[in-house]
Formats: sequence, structure tokens, C-alpha cells
Amino acid sequence: MIEARDFAALREVFREWPPADLAEVILDLPEDEQVIVFRVLPAALAADVFEYIGIEEQQQLLRAMTHEQVVAILNEMSPDDRTALLEELPSAAARQLIRLLTPDERRVATSLLGYPEDSVGRLMTPDFIAVKEDWTVQRVLDYVREYGRDSETLNFVYVVDDRGKLIDDVRMREFLLRPLTTKVSDIRDRNFAALNATDSQQDALNVFRKYDRAALPVVDSNGVLVGIVTSDDMLDVAEEEATEDIQKLGGSEALDAPYLTIRFPHMIRKRAPWLVILFLSEMLTATAMGFFSDEIARAVVLALFVPLIISSGGNSGSQATTIVIRAMALGEVVLRDWWKVMRREVFSGLALGVILGTIGFLRIAVWSQLFHLYGPHWPLIGVTIFFSLIGVVMWGTLSGSMLPFALRRVGLDPATASAPFVATLVDVTGLIIYFTVAFLILRGTLL
Repeated sequence: MIEARDFAALREVFREWPPADLAEVILDLPEDEQVIVFRVLPAALAADVFEYIGIEEQQQLLRAMTHEQVVAILNEMSPDDRTALLEELPSAAARQLIRLLTPDERRVATSLLGYPEDSVGRLMTPDFIAVKEDWTVQRVLDYVREYGRDSETLNFVYVVDDRGKLIDDVRMREFLLRPLTTKVSDIRDRNFAALNATDSQQDALNVFRKYDRAALPVVDSNGVLVGIVTSDDMLDVAEEEATEDIQKLGGSEALDAPYLTIRFPHMIRKRAPWLVILFLSEMLTATAMGFFSDEIARAVVLALFVPLIISSGGNSGSQATTIVIRAMALGEVVLRDWWKVMRREVFSGLALGVILGTIGFLRIAVWSQLFHLYGPHWPLIGVTIFFSLIGVVMWGTLSGSMLPFALRRVGLDPATASAPFVATLVDVTGLIIYFTVAFLILRGTLL
């Protein structure tokens, strides 16, 4: 249809498509054809589809569109999605686009952009239904029919006083199921949760998770209702937070952009510093090996188990730090719980160390009987590995679980305690534990 320039048929086909599906189809087209599709779509549908497209693709499309298309789409977009686009643009480009808005939309856009970055104010939309408590159900329903079309969601109706201060939220089903003469004051229960416009988006995510709501009202410092935040915005925040934490846990800074679109030098800058730090830290492992070179020279068999020891400690530490960081992100663990976590991880480390130590001892025993690899002192070597693994695994779980608490205590992101960083820390201390245990058990025999 595009090749045949049959735009009327194209408009008719796409008119019934869900915006999310239409966005997928458009992104598979060449850029010049994407612009053509947007040109033939009705303005409201074009804006809905535009909101389902990623920020990078949105910017490319805006550069390719005509002035009239840009004006139409920006003015039809929902305020929260438009704010997400504007805050990613350079300030000069954002100001230029804001000037294209109608006076009312420009006032809304500048108001939302005036809130701190990563705050709830940047996510909210001012499109909601607010009523007074002395209204009847009949009046509420009439008001919704007249003004509800532009509301972000009709799941909740918000009750405010004469000054606009939020005093309750009521589910729409309450109005649908009550007699038309019932007053709002007889329906509301004075039990509601609200966000503050300056709250962080992470805090808002925890509130949504706690109350399991499809939408939450947003108030200013005086309790005046200024907007609402819906669950679809929270899903984006949750995905962004999880992506950032996973990238940090992998031993890298957060990329702040999709993998295939981030510029190569920028990616190197994000990844190189951590690798350099880890590389320099691992040099301490070589230093520790050199410190115990005499023991290794007298009992070369000890060197065979160095990878086994340090990898077990690193793995247990990585396990512990990942579990604790995720528990912190979900609000399951707070700073004052450090003692409970430490006590739990000490016993966990002991149990896990005994399991691995037993396997290590049995491995040495079986190989000694089958292949006579470790000489007549294999029982002492097996005991050394047994107790070394207990010590290293306990230290790994303890340090891995406590490091996120230490970072949170000094105001840093606990996700910075990446698994590679913890593994590197445990590598060095694991060698010290291993050779100290070996010296105590093998002194007078192999050492």
C-alpha cells in the first residue's frame, strides 16, 4: 500500500490496530516509510503509537517529520510520556519542542520538568478526575462522562476539598454499584495512600508494590492533589532499576542507553574503570602467592588446590551479595537488619563450607586410592582442604553479605558491590586462609 501510495487504504487498515502492535510494525519499516505511516494516521492514534516507541526512535522520527506532524504529536501525547521524551533531549532541543506546544500543554510540560530528575513529579500526569465529598453519585457520573475522556485512568476518582487538598480516593466501581442519590461522603472510607511529587521514583515503586494499586495520587508539600502516577509508568521504572542493578552486579557501570545504540567510546568508559580496578586487585593474589612461595616449594601439591579454594570463596561471596542486594531492592532488608543478615550468613557459610569441604575431602580420598596422587599424607591434605573450604566459604558469604550494608551506610548504591568485586576481594583473603590452615595442619609433615 505504501508503494502504491494507497494512503486511504493504509489509514483504514491501521485504524483498528492496537497502538502497541502498530508501533512494532512501524519500527520494522525504513525510516522514510515510518514517517509516511505517521502522516496518514489520525492525530490521536499517531500520538498513542508514538508513546510505544523507544526514546531513541522517537528522536529520530521527530527529526524526519514535518513541522506540522511534530506539533500534532507533541500536543496529543500524554504529559508523562512527553516529559520522558523531553528530559532525554539536549536542553536546547527540549526548549525548541516546548515552544511548539499550546499554552495549556506548555504550562503542563514546564511544570512537570520543574520537578527534580528521577522524582515522582517527572512521572505523573495531571489528567485525573477529582470530585467533592458533598456530590452525589449522579453528579459524579455526569462529571465523568463530560470530562473523563482525557483522564489517564478512570479506575479511581479522587476526592478533594475546596482548596484542592486530597482527602480520599474511591474506586469507580463504588459509584457504579451505589444508588444515584448516595453522597460521596457516605462512600469514602478515609483510607488512602499518596505519593509526594518530590519522592524518588524508587520509593514510589516500593509504595506501588506495597499497596498493589493500578494508580496512586500525587500531592505537593501542602497535600494538594497535583497528579497521578499509573502502574505502566512504574513498570518502566522497575525495568530501568533492574537493568541498572544487573549491569552493576556484572562489574560495569550502568550503560544508561540500549546496548546497540550506546556509542562505542561511551561503552568503553563504562566498562574499563571496573576492569582496571579488578585487575589491580587481582595483582594482590599474585602477591599473596609469592608470600607463601616457600610453603608451595616444599609442598607443591598445595598449588593444585588454589583454584578450587579461591573459586569456592568467590562463588559463595557472589551468591551472598546478589541475594542481599536484591533483598534490599525489594525492601525485604533494611540497614538495621545487618545483624540478622550477618548471623544468618555465618551459619549459611558454615553449612555450605561443610558441604563443599566434605566433597573436597572425598575427592582427595578417592583419587588417592585410585591413582596414588597425593602420597602417604593424603589424609592431612584432605583435612586441610576440608577446613580451608569451611573458612573461605564462611568468609565469602560474610563479606559478600556485609559489603552492600557498608555501601548503603555511606550513601552509595549497594549494587556497586558487584559479584566480580566481591570475588576478587575473597580471592586474596581466601589464599591467606588456605595457606594458614595448611601451615597449621601440615607443619612437621609436608611443611
